[in-house]
Formats: sequence, structure tokens, C-alpha cells
Amino acid sequence: MRIATLALFCLALIPVCATAHEVRPGYLELVETEVDTFAVTWKVPLFRDAPLYIRPVLPSGVEAMTPVTTRAVRGAELKKWSFRLEGGLAGQTVAIRDLDKTLTDVLVRVQWLDGSSHTTRLTPTNIEGTIPEKPTWRGVAASYFVLGVEHILGGIDHLLFVLALLLIVQGVRLLVETITAFTIAHSITLALATLGFVQVPSAPVEAIIALSIVFVAAEILHGRAGRPGLTGRYPWVVAFTFGLLHGFGFAGALADVGLPQSAIPLALLFFNVGVEAGQLLFVAGALVVLAVLVRIRVPWPEWSRAFPPYAIGSVAMFWVIQRVAAFWS
Repeated sequence: MRIATLALFCLALIPVCATAHEVRPGYLELVETEVDTFAVTWKVPLFRDAPLYIRPVLPSGVEAMTPVTTRAVRGAELKKWSFRLEGGLAGQTVAIRDLDKTLTDVLVRVQWLDGSSHTTRLTPTNIEGTIPEKPTWRGVAASYFVLGVEHILGGIDHLLFVLALLLIVQGVRLLVETITAFTIAHSITLALATLGFVQVPSAPVEAIIALSIVFVAAEILHGRAGRPGLTGRYPWVVAFTFGLLHGFGFAGALADVGLPQSAIPLALLFFNVGVEAGQLLFVAGALVVLAVLVRIRVPWPEWSRAFPPYAIGSVAMFWVIQRVAAFWS
């Protein structure tokens, strides 16, 4: 029983499902406005409605030029100020204090007067980085690729949608077509939204993404009852349609971090490549789990066949209610 064999896999996902996208990466931007003078943008992600207790540690010798201003933005606290550092930032070390006590990352971007920039990613196991004399495009590519992989693997709502498709689609060829359609669709809207061609409010998008998971979970039950729905008959159509919405969700996450103005196409490309790599990694992992459970030949009880769709649908419905309620909070 294919559906039953993934019951334990779904069960393992449930403890983390309610925290999908709970903490997004932090973002530290240092833009040179005059020789040796930099404007700082420090975006601190929120956790349970409070900003994480982390802060940037700038090189010694920094002279504050303006006071710090603070304002709230979606999912984060935004601080801005400016400073002067004799000799500039090249060769200097920037760190994030107490980052090792969190589970989030911080993207650090430096832009110089000539338009060149350097981007690096700091993690709980690597809380400091040295700004190079000559920034390279490889740093931007690597940082945004890893960011894309981490976003999709940490985005339980997107993964549950893909998992539900795996439970419905029969056959390797149809599965490849379905995943490809989902990939193409969210790549289109990710690019359009990130480049500013389309603007969609994030709150309704997040709620509809959750609703899309409820829909495909219900489609699993319809198929088991001998009444295959649209997803069972044309899974690539459903994957493409809802993939457009999921792309707006990816764009919202990327907007929270920001793009280097001198390398927008490069950063966007490698973020998307990272998302696809993470998605393929998840699909491969799910299929391996499926193969192992089938080989074990465990005598699953009949009720276990209904567990995956009900588990997926219940968690997704919780998200729908939570995200709709947030409209008025």
C-alpha cells in the first residue's frame, strides 16, 4: 500500500510543521555612500513576535555618523544608521554576536562606491567573516544558492505540497512532468515578483498556499475512494497552477533578505537554483524512504492508509486559519 508506507514519514514531519518559516534569515547591509562612510541596514528576524537577541559587531575604529533609527517591518525589526571607518571595510572582519545561540543565518552584503559588492553568509557555526579586498561573483552565487536550499528545506508548507503530489502521482514519467510543471511555475512568479513586475500582498498568498495543501490532501482521499479528482487525472495542471502561488511565497522570503543591486540577476538565478536543488533533494529522500518501507513489508493496519492525507490536510488547515486570522491581528 503506497499511501500507508509513507505514514511514518508524515508523522515525522508533524512536530515541525506548525513552525513553517517561523524564523527567517537576518540581513546586514553596508553601503558605501562616501569614501570610508557606510550606511547600515540591519534587519533582525522576529521569533514569537520579538526580535532575536543578535547584533552586528563591526570593526574597531568605527565612528557613528547618525543615530540608530528603528521601525517594524513584516516579520522583522529594521534598524538604520551610518558610520565612518578610516581605510574602509576591505580586509576587516564583521561578526554577529550571539548568532551561535540561534538557529538562523545572517546574510551580510557590502557595496562600495564603484558599484562592486561582496555577499557572505554567517551561520551559528560561523559567526564572523572577513570582507575581501576584491569581491567576486562566486561569493554572491554561493550565498544565494545556499539560501535557496535552506529556504525550501525549511519551508514545510512547500514540502507538504510536494509530498501530497508524490502520494497522488503514479509512474515515473508523470511524476517528472508534475515536478517539472511545479518548478517552471514557481520560477516564473519568483522572477516576476522579485524583479517588480508583479506585486501581490504576502498575507493572502501565504493563506492560499496553505489552502492548496488542503486541496491536494483532499484529492488523495478522493482517489482512494475511487473518484480521482483533477489532481489524479491531470497532476501537472494542478502543480503548475498552485506552483505560481508558491513562487510568490518564495519571492516574499527573498524580499525579506534583499538582493545585491549590482548582481540582481545572479542572486535571483542562484536562489532559484538552490530552491530547485533542495526540492529535488526532498523528492529523492521521500522516494528513498518509500522504497525502504516497501522493502520492509510491514503489515500496516487498514486505518494507516488514511493517516497521511488527514495529517497533511489537518496541519495545512491549521495554517489556513492561522494565516487568515493574522489579517486582522
